[in-house]
Amino acid sequence: MTDAQLAIVVLAAGQGTRMKSSTPKLLHKLGGVSVVSHVLATARELNAAHVVSVVRHERDRLVEVIEVDLPESIIVDQDEVPGTGRAVELAVAALPAGFAGDVLVVNGDVPLLDAETLQGLINQHRDAQAAATVLSTILDDATGYGRVIRSADGNLEKLVEHKDANQDELAIKEINAGIYVFSAPELRAQLSNLTLDNAQGEKYITDVIGLLRQAGATVAAVEILDSWKVEGINDRAQLSRAAGLLNGLIVRGWQLAGVTITDPASTWIDIQVQLAPDVEIKPGTQLLGATVVETGAVIGPDTTLLDTEVGEGAVIKRTDATLSVIGAGASVGPFSYLRPGTYLEASGKIGTFVETKNARIGKGSKVPHLSYVGDATIGEGSNIGAGTIFANYDGVTKSHTTVGSHVRTGSHNTFVAPISIGDGAYSGAGAVIRKDVPAGALAINVAPQRNMDGWVQANRPGTAAAKAADEAK
Repeated sequence: MTDAQLAIVVLAAGQGTRMKSSTPKLLHKLGGVSVVSHVLATARELNAAHVVSVVRHERDRLVEVIEVDLPESIIVDQDEVPGTGRAVELAVAALPAGFAGDVLVVNGDVPLLDAETLQGLINQHRDAQAAATVLSTILDDATGYGRVIRSADGNLEKLVEHKDANQDELAIKEINAGIYVFSAPELRAQLSNLTLDNAQGEKYITDVIGLLRQAGATVAAVEILDSWKVEGINDRAQLSRAAGLLNGLIVRGWQLAGVTITDPASTWIDIQVQLAPDVEIKPGTQLLGATVVETGAVIGPDTTLLDTEVGEGAVIKRTDATLSVIGAGASVGPFSYLRPGTYLEASGKIGTFVETKNARIGKGSKVPHLSYVGDATIGEGSNIGAGTIFANYDGVTKSHTTVGSHVRTGSHNTFVAPISIGDGAYSGAGAVIRKDVPAGALAINVAPQRNMDGWVQANRPGTAAAKAADEAK
């Protein structure tokens, strides 16, 4: 149900220079989706009547993501005036003129902050009938963070940015998490009073707290014990830490849902992955993107699946698969490479050192080892011999090969597309198949073998091979 008295402002205008990246900070991936996508998902859970996203640097790229994740969000461009206070000022101006509810301000780089925590902050703000409520936490090392300054009675007095703090204030370990709830009318009244008179020459949203306090309004700070929830991401080290924390939460969640994960430390699971109960995941496995794994499947060890579907009871080991479908009871690996468009139907097999691409392999059919299958359709119950190559590319175009059901092909075959091999056909070892093979036929093209006696002794005299040949006579 929509909270008609709630508006959310997402601050997404920062440049993120410490990432040292051509990719905007908020678009770096975390658990398979961008950092800002996590924040937008949380905003969506809160069911606010209005959401405003403030953008500036790389705005078009950010807007593209925002419009997909939260299309109802109002987009506001920050102008040349710097600072979070100015960003909030512009966002509030974009809200309906008569909006008199609460404004939740969140940073776009705090991806681990959950809706439950924010809802608790909103509830405490409303219960206290406060003009502003700040989310805070305690850090052993508060370097770089704004400090929460409390009066002798423990009430919030003001917020001080790190660069503006004196030595006594820097000694304080309670920090401002950068998350606020304001009463909209009182926020509007004070935003116009913000100045650039500070160490960074910016309009600080934190100054609103002091202004409200001076005006006699009620302000409060709510401490959160789980400080990791409010950790922002400013560089790649922090991104990595956040990824580890998020992955730990995801892994534990799946374990509690009935998934066996042998080694959580070496297992990575993206947030969009779906796993059924009784799936088993072995060490060194990465499940990425929108991968789906059904009941009883065993994945790993040392396996990476991206946007791949795995059926019930399938077994996949030491395999890399992307945009593929693996049927129920199928077997893949070890050391298999499934490229996009691979469909392995139920009880099929893709074995050791096999590469597939744009290939449909029918029910119960097998490609056991050392083969390349590209741009091909294989029927049911067929077996592709070891070392087989589907030659699908002539340098200009890619062509298709069709192999029927219950076909048996010899080792070291080459199928030169486009060709069709009929149901029940066989092919001899070493055959190069350039023409269609009728159903039930045997295809061979091996030249008669010729042995040249004495060739080694005549052409390689003095070698170990020649000596061995002489001794064998």
